[in-house]
Amino acid sequence: MLPHGVKIAHPDKLYIGGQWVPAHSGRLLELVSPNTEQVVATCAEADEADMDAAVAAARAAFDCGPWPTTPPAERVAAFRRMVAHLEGRVPELAAAWTAQMGGLASFAGAMHGGSVMGLAQIAGFAEAFEFVQQRATVGAAAGIVVHEPVGVVAAIAPWNGPFGIMANKVAYALLTGCTVVMKPSPETPLEAYIIAEAAAAAGIPAGVVNLVPGHREAADHLVNNHGVDKVSFTGSTLAGKRIAQVCGERIARYTLELGGKSAAIIRDDFPTDAAAKLLTGTLNMMSGQVCAMLTRAIVPKARHDELAAAIAAEMRQVVIGHSDDPATQLGPLAMKRQLERVEMYIEEGKRTADLICGGGRPKHLNQGYFIEPTLFANVDNRSRIAQEEIFGPVLSLIPCEDEEDAIRIANESNYGLNGSVLTQDAQAAYAIGRRIRTGGFGQNGLRMDFGLPFGGFKQSGIGREGGPEGLWGYLETKTMLLDAMPAQL
Repeated sequence: MLPHGVKIAHPDKLYIGGQWVPAHSGRLLELVSPNTEQVVATCAEADEADMDAAVAAARAAFDCGPWPTTPPAERVAAFRRMVAHLEGRVPELAAAWTAQMGGLASFAGAMHGGSVMGLAQIAGFAEAFEFVQQRATVGAAAGIVVHEPVGVVAAIAPWNGPFGIMANKVAYALLTGCTVVMKPSPETPLEAYIIAEAAAAAGIPAGVVNLVPGHREAADHLVNNHGVDKVSFTGSTLAGKRIAQVCGERIARYTLELGGKSAAIIRDDFPTDAAAKLLTGTLNMMSGQVCAMLTRAIVPKARHDELAAAIAAEMRQVVIGHSDDPATQLGPLAMKRQLERVEMYIEEGKRTADLICGGGRPKHLNQGYFIEPTLFANVDNRSRIAQEEIFGPVLSLIPCEDEEDAIRIANESNYGLNGSVLTQDAQAAYAIGRRIRTGGFGQNGLRMDFGLPFGGFKQSGIGREGGPEGLWGYLETKTMLLDAMPAQL
């Protein structure tokens, strides 16, 4: 059973060691539409035995196979064949995302087309990378620094951006010579099936790419497997802490891209109506289910009420509906538990701040995981709704005394993923951005470019994905001191 327009050959199987094989458990994952609450697809569910089999296949492919020692140019060529395959399947990727996660169909094509273009850019980074370098040295006749693949990578991706996030992890792993075990979210595994089919179509050697969708217990078993050299994880900070603890026990490598509670500072030179449109439009993106989402708006006290009224007016005009309707601006949340989580935080917010707009389910939709865009005003930055990641279309408006106070409030968070300042002054934006403790910062909105490094400070993560810097997390560096320079490097 698959969504309309998605053509996966073996959704009832796992991809291990270059073969499509039945799941050990014999169970199927049921994928539920956030629009209708109905099952729209099923696929194989991997258990702990399947995780072990996938790691064993990846381990053998790394330790005995040709991939780690394949010349970088040949790895790039093989990966470009994968990208070419994926280019032809962008409509399928878009349809899978809308069906599983409830992402807007009007945005899905551009989003996934852009993600595939980004993979070609990553191939270019690998082409330009010096995996072997001659270095001056006083310790020997010849000094050589080589960058070698870290080994077997467990790539664990979340449900909100399942293709782009997983594909980037696979790209960096393959281009550096690693082998990889893909563990997609059990709610959105279909994109990883398409990635596995692209690897097979491109002639990637058996065991280099493996696919095992499964629930949390199986994922924890995967992370605990000593055959895994590195975990690349995108998801919640709570799960990231668990992964760091497990990897730390055996000094395994890890990259963590975790949660956020990003702030937008509104300066006095930025018009109120423009700020209201920008903040509301941003919050609609993927129904607020973006780790880098701007969910705290910090505004001078004198403008607070004016901005609250303007945002509320914008929110009341937002068209809420099914994600396949071209008129829809705000689709559903991805799943029932996420809706319940957002509703819990809304109830919490009512006790500590002023609910200005939204806060309930749309009256015209009695089915599906929908919630209205929600604005809280006069929010204390120390409150739960200002400090904890809600992952939904909920905005906290926080008054400040002045610019210094705004910067203090923005930094008063355990997170440090993203941030923004709304201003006409680029010099001021730069000066403020340098003082905000986040891995990313943009002028006038939520701005990201995955051709540049992406990641967080503090509890928003460790390491970077994106840009040429993304290669480093999949490499080990070796220094060689020899009595003469080899004839061939």
